[in-house]
Amino acid sequence: MKRKQERFRIIEGLDNVIEPTKANYNSIKGNWRESHFKNNNPITIELACGRGEYSVALGKLFPERNFIGVDMKGERIWKGSTLAVEQGLSNVAFLRTQILLIENFFALGEVDEIWLTFPDPRPRKRDIKRRLTSPRFLEMYQRLLKPGGYVRLKTDNTLLYTYTLEELQQRTDILDLQYTDRVYESPLRPECFDIKTRFEEMFAAKGETIKYLRFHF
Repeated sequence: MKRKQERFRIIEGLDNVIEPTKANYNSIKGNWRESHFKNNNPITIELACGRGEYSVALGKLFPERNFIGVDMKGERIWKGSTLAVEQGLSNVAFLRTQILLIENFFALGEVDEIWLTFPDPRPRKRDIKRRLTSPRFLEMYQRLLKPGGYVRLKTDNTLLYTYTLEELQQRTDILDLQYTDRVYESPLRPECFDIKTRFEEMFAAKGETIKYLRFHF
């Protein structure tokens, strides 16, 4: 508990974390480029980012883009936000909120790309609507993304991967759907930049293959 409170104290003092205690928490919607990043670069958001490993790694690879990791857990965000500061990555930020509330923080078409990296698969039937690729979340993504903006999913979980493909293939508004159940043996591998999170390494060590898909509306 003491360690958690210390981490909360740290992120409260970091400019790259937007959370309920910050003055701009309720005014950031539609203003990320102007008021936070101070540039007009494209915005990528990583939903349920956990420790923010993907956001930080992408920010380092692409300084000409802005990256925002989104998660509810402040203790997780502490890791990514402090790494971004240590590495001088002013193009990486973190938003502490529930994914279901994401439209309170981004305007229509404000987002250029969405990453879902190893989200909770929510295996129980009663939790299907909570999967980040369920219809209600897909509708949100469509509103937030600029035309042609991609959604990208990377997961070890076969159930979530299969479910997502089925959902997407039932829709009539999905374009350029590409997918693989073995990304490191696929031509799609370069799209993931060989970034490996702690969760990915853990699951791969257990023999799980890494699945990947991407599409736009």
